[in-house]
Amino acid sequence: MRILVSSLFAAGLVLASGMSQAQAPGTRVRGEVEAVDGSTLTVKNGNDEKVSISLAPNYSVGAVVKASVADIKKGSFIGVGARPQPDGTLLAVQVFIFPEAMRGTGEGHRPWGVLPDSTMTNATVADTVSRVDGANLVLAYPGGEQKVTITPEANIIMAAPAEAAELKPGAQVAMTASRQADGKLTASRVTIAKPGAQLPM
Repeated sequence: MRILVSSLFAAGLVLASGMSQAQAPGTRVRGEVEAVDGSTLTVKNGNDEKVSISLAPNYSVGAVVKASVADIKKGSFIGVGARPQPDGTLLAVQVFIFPEAMRGTGEGHRPWGVLPDSTMTNATVADTVSRVDGANLVLAYPGGEQKVTITPEANIIMAAPAEAAELKPGAQVAMTASRQADGKLTASRVTIAKPGAQLPM
């Protein structure tokens, strides 16, 4: 059990780096692993460009699995990437259900640098109303709250453990890489999408 909790915590850390993109400068790399050569990953991104990333010593690997509205309970701590709606509420684009060990990570409401005019809210679910086509949530954090609508189009994911051996050609991966002085990219955390799950943005 201790090993599983540690693995889930590491997986959550991988995701947390992406969920706080607005505050953490770096180069987002997202796509399919083309090749693995020692500690170097070659990833084909969404523009069909091949990007080489050097994995830092002792890098960590985590995964995401597909989740659903049913996995979001009152009291859950979640991160919601969303776009504003005309009535002042938010429409969820991506929802990440944090492991309990990471409750409070990046808590608050701020701009989300991944999509134009979008926000990221890491908060506790204070209220949830299920609907046939999704759910309405109230997210509470120190100093405020946000009302969020989740539709079937939203990417709902949660952390799961993964192993370095899963970094192989065909794997769907996402990471935030740092550009070194020589122009090369280095990453210390990699997220793998398990079958059926969509990569985090």
